[in-house]
Amino acid sequence: MVSKRSKILIALVTISLLLISLVGCTKKDENTQKTPIKIGFFAPITGPAAADGQSVLNAAKLAVENINKQGGINGREIELVYYDDQLDSKQAVSIAQKLTTKDGVVAVISGSYSGPTRAVAPIFEKAKIPMISAYGVHPDITKGGDYVFRQSFIGPIQGKAGAYLAVNMLKAKRIAILHMDNDFGTSLADAFKQKAEELGATITSVNPFAMGEKEFTPLLTKIKQENPDAIYLVAYAGEGAQIVRQAKSLNIKAQLIGTEGVDSTTQFLQVAGKDAEGLIITTNLDRDSDRQVVKDFLSQYKEKFGFAPDMVAASTYDAFMVLAHVMKKYGTNPDQIKDGMYQVKDFDGVTGIIKGYNKLGEVTKAVQVQIVKNGEFHHYGVIDDPSIITPPEQ
Repeated sequence: MVSKRSKILIALVTISLLLISLVGCTKKDENTQKTPIKIGFFAPITGPAAADGQSVLNAAKLAVENINKQGGINGREIELVYYDDQLDSKQAVSIAQKLTTKDGVVAVISGSYSGPTRAVAPIFEKAKIPMISAYGVHPDITKGGDYVFRQSFIGPIQGKAGAYLAVNMLKAKRIAILHMDNDFGTSLADAFKQKAEELGATITSVNPFAMGEKEFTPLLTKIKQENPDAIYLVAYAGEGAQIVRQAKSLNIKAQLIGTEGVDSTTQFLQVAGKDAEGLIITTNLDRDSDRQVVKDFLSQYKEKFGFAPDMVAASTYDAFMVLAHVMKKYGTNPDQIKDGMYQVKDFDGVTGIIKGYNKLGEVTKAVQVQIVKNGEFHHYGVIDDPSIITPPEQ
């Protein structure tokens, strides 16, 4: 029979063990609250697309800095785990394997082009780690699965928006197309052609060129002889700057219409100089917006890095801010993030009001139209027609 004294001793030991357990749990919770939340990121920081890579890395760092200054994710700081993919899909695959098996990230943002992003989307889907593509345009990116999202427009949407701009806003009847022969160029050019013809315009010619091309005089001379009202130009900043300069030297009068590929002050405007005056582009950054989130981003970026941000920087910044919003509201494990992304509605982003993400993970938001005036991009218009901006469901 257990004595009264023994019963008291057993009770005291039990209480002590419970207290130790509670203290241990409290310390564990405190440690969890102090542990940073790791977010993966990759971009072409070196290599042929290094200028874009540095731009988006700057934006990623600024976003993380601002999130942490605002208290992080419910008291926990964000830690950026980033890699250089060098615009190489094989390198991107190696990075994705590190991020999914060694780095302990809860989500990943791609600051790279369509090629590397398409290559790694299935890896993140298989690992059940959400990935947001900041600005890759190829439609197949989000077809990787439920954990893959896109922050910017797919190529076909921007191509259709370009056609709407050319035909409905600029009243062009005859249009030549000059496009880079890669995922980006072909995707936009094909959609532009289809929509422009649907709206009643005539496409006088379609002219592909290789990335890195510097001499466009033969193609531009041919296009000039076609006497188009407008030329739809799908190029990156380097090629785009040479095209507008050579078009001016040939005294081409057709209205030049560009895309987000030339949306850069340092890479395009400074190189093209006065020859870029009057160029109109479709993009996702309105420099003249009166919304405070846009003003803050533009001023903070320029103050911190010494030059104005471009659309790839704005898209990357928004990807991080949307992700932070979702983690604060729905949780920080990968499944909570994935489910939360589908619940986003009317988020006030730098690149516009993000209406939400459909079942494919595609964003819905208006297309911004900018015109070059006095060496800078300025507001020209907005395209928010649902038939243009609504992404496909499959």
